[in-house]
Amino acid sequence: MSRFLLSCGGTGGHLSPGVALAEGLVARGHEVVLLISRKKVDARLIEKYPQLTFRAMPGSGLAWHPVRFVRFVSSQIAALRFCRGLVRTFQPDAIVGFGGFTCAPAAVAGRLARIPVTLHESNRVPGLAIRLLGRLAARVYLPIGIRLSGVSAAATRHVGLPVRREMVRGPVAAAREAMGLYPNQKVLTVLGGSQGASPLNAWVRERLPSLAAAGVQVYCVTGLGKGAPETLDLRISGAEPVRAIFTPFCDRMAELLSASDLVVSRAGAGTLAELIRCETPAILVPYPQAASDHQRANARFFERQGGGLVIEQAALAGLEAEVLDALFNDWLLRKFRGNLRRMDRANALESMVQDLETLARQRGGTPAPAPAPAVASA
Repeated sequence: MSRFLLSCGGTGGHLSPGVALAEGLVARGHEVVLLISRKKVDARLIEKYPQLTFRAMPGSGLAWHPVRFVRFVSSQIAALRFCRGLVRTFQPDAIVGFGGFTCAPAAVAGRLARIPVTLHESNRVPGLAIRLLGRLAARVYLPIGIRLSGVSAAATRHVGLPVRREMVRGPVAAAREAMGLYPNQKVLTVLGGSQGASPLNAWVRERLPSLAAAGVQVYCVTGLGKGAPETLDLRISGAEPVRAIFTPFCDRMAELLSASDLVVSRAGAGTLAELIRCETPAILVPYPQAASDHQRANARFFERQGGGLVIEQAALAGLEAEVLDALFNDWLLRKFRGNLRRMDRANALESMVQDLETLARQRGGTPAPAPAPAVASA
């Protein structure tokens, strides 16, 4: 058995693959601690995983405003002190960082203790933390076709994003019933990532009557702090009611995506990996202010692979027409789903687990003697 410390807090896009990797490592008999932030979104996301061990660390995101930057530096110093203490007590055989502000303190603490550090980047434009820390890493896991300056080919591994084992496509009718939706009407789901997206929320509210008139149900995940839960039944001209559900948070993504005919979403790598796993077509609206414009790069790659379409936030006026054209074109939806099925062939989780076991073995850890049943991933 080996020990692994996974730094994956701050956003759902970091935490979800951390949970997936932890599940895979624990299934192989290893001991895992997941480092998360003290943000509310992390606390909500981990509620489903009491079988895993989480430690909340100090830290705040990078900001260039002078006062906030001082706060960031101070919090990173506190986080480094915290991580060095945890490394001394837990004594991991390897550290895995998924980017974000929780990544650097764990990676530096590992390097100071001469513990192998590995990094995983899921976006097609590597983030600041991964770019800065890449030279410290024994392994850098990158999307297919992406290179990172300063990282040797020997240290680079091309893998996708590990996906939680619960993310499996289920029967449509059962999923709609579980999510409180009517079974025989089209379902449009709107996602804004773990933080929510106010422009997408506003678009749904504005277009709700016309979507209902077309017989389209809506399930909108608004984001924490962006409104209370609400369920509406809209009846247009005496027709059957059409349901619209608004919720700040959803921890049943496999059921929600299985229930959906189409998703309108931001283009974070975690969301795209789950869309691929559940074979759910999407119209992506990249967040224009995303660091290094990485969401646009993610979205364009998804579109080129045939998983859906891309529309810019500045062009939201044309989104409803695109949504209705796709929703009622069964041939197109089948084509998208077939492409998504093809995109899901690689097994990122199994590749990462085996590679991490190799690193642990080289350092002196002992991998589990017998492999567990195959773990699923994107």
